[in-house]
Amino acid sequence: MQAPDDFNPPAGVAEEIETGLRRLLAPNPSPMTYRGTNTYLLGTTDIAVIDPGPASNTHLHAILKALKPGQHISHILVSHSHLDHSPLARPLANATGAKISAFGAPSAGRSTVMTQLAEAGLAGGGEGIDTDFIPDINLRDGETLTGADWQLEVIHTPGHLGNHIAFAWNDACFTADHVMGWASSLVSPPDGDLTDFMASCRRLAEREWRIFYPGHGAPVDDPSARLNWLISHRQAREAAIMDELSDGPATVTELAARIYTETPPALLPAAERNVFAHLVDLAGKSRVRPDGPLSFGAIFERLP
Repeated sequence: MQAPDDFNPPAGVAEEIETGLRRLLAPNPSPMTYRGTNTYLLGTTDIAVIDPGPASNTHLHAILKALKPGQHISHILVSHSHLDHSPLARPLANATGAKISAFGAPSAGRSTVMTQLAEAGLAGGGEGIDTDFIPDINLRDGETLTGADWQLEVIHTPGHLGNHIAFAWNDACFTADHVMGWASSLVSPPDGDLTDFMASCRRLAEREWRIFYPGHGAPVDDPSARLNWLISHRQAREAAIMDELSDGPATVTELAARIYTETPPALLPAAERNVFAHLVDLAGKSRVRPDGPLSFGAIFERLP
């Protein structure tokens, strides 16, 4: 796996990263997107565009310019409906006539507890939902998509977002924002569900993979090690929260301040979201209990 600083391809240039696969970096670098969103062009005649990216005429033109003689876009595939992945899907569909396929609208796949939190007024945090996103085709877990010289299997991987999916291509997998090499995935309720995230990690870990192609950053060339790290990283955060609660009940804000002692103040809200994601998961496993309804402002106590 490349070190983060080694990954800095030029935006808007379609680079072949293996036979039949090209990567096109969108011009949207940020602390949340790293160098930008990776758009993948799969195939040599029928081209599947995986994650068209953010609303950007520049990136739209770059995708269309990348088509070679005899090539046409047959599929537009969206891993999930965050603003850095899905908004360009409709303009690309309008320009090419290809259908947009995804797991569903932004609320599709959302767990029961996250639905309840959203209905109670908890707003999302992080990358931002593409609330206007509606696919032409709703994909199912385990479904197979085919082009002239490629085949993809749809794998529902909720956690980062309820409608998040990955695409298996032989022994490679397009993991979008579920597994990346440059950072761990954001899990921010009510959009992200840590219980689902961990289950999706373990599901991917059941298979033998050669390489992961993520939504941001360089390819992950040791998928098993990366999945093991993601799982152990979350388990370590859980242990830290439980240790803090051994000293008595606490709020999300109090726990984040105690655990993320070296985090700059500007990043503490994101840390609080992470702590709350763990507390929701722990409450579901009956390891902690809020002092009232499950909410961001509740006081949580550790259960025996």
